[in-house]
Amino acid sequence: MKNLKCLVLTFCLFISVLIHAQEIEPKEGQYTIKDDKVFLNDEDVTTSLTTKQLADIKSKLKNEVAREEKIEKAKKEAKKAEKKQKKAEKKQKKAEKALKKRQKAESNLAKSQKKYSKSFNKYEKLRDKGKLSPKDEIKWLDKLEGIKKKVEKNKKKLKRL
Repeated sequence: MKNLKCLVLTFCLFISVLIHAQEIEPKEGQYTIKDDKVFLNDEDVTTSLTTKQLADIKSKLKNEVAREEKIEKAKKEAKKAEKKQKKAEKKQKKAEKALKKRQKAESNLAKSQKKYSKSFNKYEKLRDKGKLSPKDEIKWLDKLEGIKKKVEKNKKKLKRL
């Protein structure tokens, strides 16, 4: 009696394993679906499959398509983020370049103003001491006028930035 129970139990277990066993997809090719027909290596196998197998194949293919779409979407988002990053870097470089240009203009203005005041003080000292001839005085005035034009030019340049 015990042997018979074991035998029946083993038989039932074997049957249930066969019923619930999953089928492995063939290694030669993949299933494709065209117009509600299932193809394996370009051969129509729709009639040879059960409805459960058809549903499984369709759901697997839908899941695969959805996964591929997600991957493609992620790639596009990554590419978009990369473009945004490059654009931000380019904008930052442009801002840094503008700042550097402005600092250079300020520096040039300060230098030209310093040069003008230094030259003007020297001119006044020489003139007050009476060491300037009329020719030298004309040269000094021309020199001061040139330096003053540079100062004005640097002021305009700084205002444009």
